[in-house]
Amino acid sequence: MGCVCADCGRDLPQTSYTSNQWSKGLGLSRCAGCVHGHSSDTPAIQQSDSGRYNDSVNATFPHDALNSPFASGAFRWVAKGVYTSGARSGQACVLKWFKTGAVFEDDYFALDIKAVDRALEIVNRFNELNIVNKNVKINVPSVWMFDKTASRAGQKALVEPFIQNYQKFNSNTGWKDDWGAWPQVMQALSHFSYHVSGGNHVLCDLQGGIYQHELVLSDPVILSRTGDYGVTDLGRDGISSFFSQHNCNQHCRPNWTKPANPRLHFNPVPGTTMLRRTVPTAASRPSDTRDYRNW
Repeated sequence: MGCVCADCGRDLPQTSYTSNQWSKGLGLSRCAGCVHGHSSDTPAIQQSDSGRYNDSVNATFPHDALNSPFASGAFRWVAKGVYTSGARSGQACVLKWFKTGAVFEDDYFALDIKAVDRALEIVNRFNELNIVNKNVKINVPSVWMFDKTASRAGQKALVEPFIQNYQKFNSNTGWKDDWGAWPQVMQALSHFSYHVSGGNHVLCDLQGGIYQHELVLSDPVILSRTGDYGVTDLGRDGISSFFSQHNCNQHCRPNWTKPANPRLHFNPVPGTTMLRRTVPTAASRPSDTRDYRNW
C-alpha cells in the first residue's frame, strides 16, 4: 500500500515516510525525502564526467554560414564552423545565437547553461547504472564573443561541438520516438531523471547523434516543479503531461518513482514547446535557410 506525498506528488510505499508523516494520511503526509532532503539528488562522490566540451578557445565561421544559417528555431539561429585551436582544432563546431532582441540578453545564456549543468548531473548518474554498455554524453556549450575584427564584434553566442546523425528522441510535451534500442534508453533516462531528482525535475527534449561507442545529446530541456529553467520549462503541468505519455520499457527500473495520476496538459508534439514567446523574430532570412525545430 502506498500514499501520495503532499509535496512532490509521488505515489510512494510506507517505507518512504516517517511514522509521524505516514499517520497524517492522504493529502497531508510528506515523504522523508521532502522532509529531510532527497539524498538521491546528491551527486556521487566520484562522479563520472559525461560532458563533451569545446576544448578550444577559437573558431571560424564563414560569412556564408552566418548569413545563411543551416538551422533555425523559435529564437535562435545555428551556423556551422571549424575550431582553430586546442584539442579540437580542425573539427566542426556550431554557433548558436539569438535572434533580434536577445543578442545581448545574458538571461538566455544563463538559463541555457543552467539546464545543461543540471542535465549533465543527471546523465552522469544515469551512466553509473550501466543500463547499457555504451555511454550517454552531452554537449556542454560555452558563451563566446565575436572578436573586434568581425562584423558582429561584441555579440555573444553559444559554441559547442558539431553532432552528426542528428535525431530527436522525445520532446518536452511527452511526444516520443521509442522505436529501437537507443530511443528506448532515452525514455528511460527521462524517467530516471524524475526519480533521481526526488520528483523535482524531468530531463527531456532529448536529441542528438548516435555514434559507434556513445550517444551525444544537445539542447536539453529541464522541466521543474518550480518552473525556473526558462521558457521551455513547462513546470508541474509539463511533468504531469510528460508522464501521461510515458510507458516504461525494459530499461526502466521497477523502483523508479513516477507522478501520481499524471494528466495531459499539453499536446504531445515533436517540436519544443514554450510557455511564452518573448523574443521577437528577426528580419526575413534567405530562402535557403531551413527551419529546424529541434534547435
